[in-house]
Amino acid sequence: MTGSHRASPLHAARASAGALYAGALVLAAIAIPHPVVLATLALTVLAAGAAAGVGRRVARSLWLSVPMAALVVVINALVNRNGLTVLARLGDAGPFGQLDITLEAIVYGARQGLVLIVIVAVFALASAALDGDEVLRSMRRLSLRSALTAAVATRMVPLLAHDAKRIGEAQRCRPTPGGRLVVMRAITTNALERSLDIAATLEVRGYGTARRPTRRRRPLSRHDAALLVSSAAIVAVTFAVPVHFTFYPRIHSAAGARAALVAGALALAALAPFAQRRGIVR
Repeated sequence: MTGSHRASPLHAARASAGALYAGALVLAAIAIPHPVVLATLALTVLAAGAAAGVGRRVARSLWLSVPMAALVVVINALVNRNGLTVLARLGDAGPFGQLDITLEAIVYGARQGLVLIVIVAVFALASAALDGDEVLRSMRRLSLRSALTAAVATRMVPLLAHDAKRIGEAQRCRPTPGGRLVVMRAITTNALERSLDIAATLEVRGYGTARRPTRRRRPLSRHDAALLVSSAAIVAVTFAVPVHFTFYPRIHSAAGARAALVAGALALAALAPFAQRRGIVR
């Protein structure tokens, strides 16, 4: 996680409140089946990123998630045999059977792709706006060793990337450079040796017998409260107002007005904390 410092309510709040806010958005994306609500939720996450001053980083996540979502749609259309509205018959594909592309399979794949887009965008928002060290510190009282493992792992990622770059440059300087397999073997060997050194260092410093740290009480700020209320509202709207959408055997949406209401309520609940700008350090 590489958080950035911006003058926004999400940056001003504690990391645990921001993590709950991100978790509520992910839960809503997984639980809601309606594609229109999911599309609105994706736009809401992009708007939240813009309000937090990290809109470019959140939008950049689309370069990763949109091609993956398109691949999900294509694969689901080819392998899913459900649905009655046949759009194309591609004939017999041998062991794969009859390839019939149905509208229902495409729409269901689009729904799954939208879920993927929302989740990736939420994680991009969290990684850009939340302090990774504070997130790990908040995990210490739950499991000190897990928090320590996560902290060491996140610190090792850029180091391993630097090792890979350095070893790759050294390989290219040789008269007969080795392939990628040789580079990966060298990186893996270095990583295993470094992990043993780190484990020995942590043991010498007494981390093996460390106990759960004492709790440091910190009063809730207005931004913490706003994010907690927003998270509760998102979860409440997600489960209190069910939006039914049937994909198979035919596409059927029970209540279009209810879907619009849920989409608007989720957008309002997710963006409301950004309206409070008081107490933000600029």
